[in-house]
Order: sequence, then structure tokens, then C-alpha cells
Amino acid sequence: MGKIATAILGSLILVMVLSAAAVGGLLSAFGSAGTRPSYSAITDIPTDYLGLYFDAADTCPGLDWTVLAAVGKIESDHGRSTLPGVRSGANEQGARGPMQFLLPTFETVTAEHPPPPGGTSPPSPYDPHDAIYTAAAYLCDSGARNSRNIPGAINTYNHADWYVAEVLAQAQTYASGAEFGADNAPTAAALEAINYAQGQLGLPYEWGGDGPGSGEAGFDCSGLTKAAYYAAGINLPRTAQEQFQAGPTVPTGQPLKPGDLVFYGDPNGGIHHVGLYIGGGQMIDAPRRGKDVRIEPYRYRGDDYAGATRPSGRL
Repeated sequence: MGKIATAILGSLILVMVLSAAAVGGLLSAFGSAGTRPSYSAITDIPTDYLGLYFDAADTCPGLDWTVLAAVGKIESDHGRSTLPGVRSGANEQGARGPMQFLLPTFETVTAEHPPPPGGTSPPSPYDPHDAIYTAAAYLCDSGARNSRNIPGAINTYNHADWYVAEVLAQAQTYASGAEFGADNAPTAAALEAINYAQGQLGLPYEWGGDGPGSGEAGFDCSGLTKAAYYAAGINLPRTAQEQFQAGPTVPTGQPLKPGDLVFYGDPNGGIHHVGLYIGGGQMIDAPRRGKDVRIEPYRYRGDDYAGATRPSGRL
């Protein structure tokens, strides 16, 4: 086990009895190794798994441990799931172990990238050490070596837009922001809005569209965000300009949270587009005519980004 993981395993035993300020000081020592764990990460991820996520991600430039941990959360709840295939056997698709590998894929990756000592011999998809290092290698080979390619690498792991969105949102909850504490986690309303938007991926852009619930085939940008937050019990104005004005505005320089609305155009009456931020630099939006509801970067070359609001909770 690497130096960072050893330090974490030796220190996080104390986390639950420390104040948020003390925890922040403790974890600042790990800042050079990637994103610091949030309170959510520390309280949710078993310490042995957390150490493995840190060390395995360190084998791939561009892959943050939070992405690897998010995959582990969604696939098996960090090995705690009692569903078939997690601890023995296979699920209906033939996936095995805490990172849910198909056996041919696992064997191909481990042949090319043998896990370091610490697992089983031969490597087993049921062994957390072997599975997590193999997942890191697979993501790396799929493009995660460059952090800009993280969404594509996640899509290779599971070919579904909803899966990419869930991993990115979960990774964000595991990352500490400007201030350490439970308040960094997305609210239940934000997660509900994201969950709704995930379900609309692939629907067509329709000018003035409010979605299938209103009898229309698709959405325009603000119709999607309004519907997403309506599903979470929050009623937003209809247009992008009105939603921008409704706030509350995320202060410039403050990190975004999943569930924030991101806007484009002139803040002084010329907002023309809005998307729903899901973490990892990505948003779900209904871009324009001829394009479907999709996941894409919220910042891009030549954009006219105007700022963000947080309808899901206090700033």
C-alpha cells in the first residue's frame, strides 16, 4: 500500500470524533495527491477501499481518485452490496466483483497491466485490491490518462449517458470544496433534479418544449431545467433569463455543486441558455435545434458563460 493510503488508513480512524476544522487540517496533507476527500467520502467509503482508490488512481495521470471511487460506489457500494456477482458468482450480465468486471475484460486488462503485489495470485475480480487497480488501468486505457477525456472513459466502462452522469455527480460529492464540511454535499433536491434530467437524455430539443409530461416530444434548455427542479419540488420560472434572475447567484470563484444551474449570455437581460451542472465540469442540457438532451462540458472555447445559481439550497 502506498504512502498516501497508509497515512489515510492510520489517520481516518480518528475522523469521526474530530471537528470539521480539525478534519480539514488533517486532510490538507493529502492535497498534493489529488482532490481531498470530503466529509461524505470519509463517512461513506470504507478506509481500506479509500486507500486503494487513492493508490490505484495514482497509477494513471489525469484520473482523480474520486472518479474511481464513484465507479465503486455505483457498481457495488464499495463491496457492501449483497446482489449476485459482487462477492461470488456473476450477475445477469456476467459481471463480477466490487468493480463489476466481465471476466474476459478483467483477464485481458490484468494480462496487460498486472496489479501490484497485495492482491491474489492469479488476480481475482472479487479481490478489492485487484479489482480497483484493474478498474484504474481500464479507465486509463480508455482515455482517462487525459483528464479532459474522463466522461468518455466512464462511458467505455458502461455505455450509458445516465451512468456517466451518476459517476460524475457521485465523484463531486466525494471531493472537498473551498470549505470542508457536510454542506459541500449536494442537497436531496439537487440530486433529484439531476436524476430527472438523466432520464431525459436523448430526447430531442424542441423550442418551447416542456417534455413528455406536457404532451411534447422534448425540451428547450429552460424547459428541461424547470422540469428537473419541479420533480424535486422546486418551482422555477420558465425562461433562462427569469431563472437567472431568480437566483440565488453562486459567487464568482466559489466552486460549483451538482445541481447548480449554469447560464450563458449577457447577465443584463440577454441570457439565452441554461444547463444543469452535474459535476466533473459537465452539465446536462438541451443545446439547440437538431441536438438531443445530452451531457457536455459546461465551459468551452468561445463560450459566453454568465454565471450560476443554486436553486437547490443555501450558498
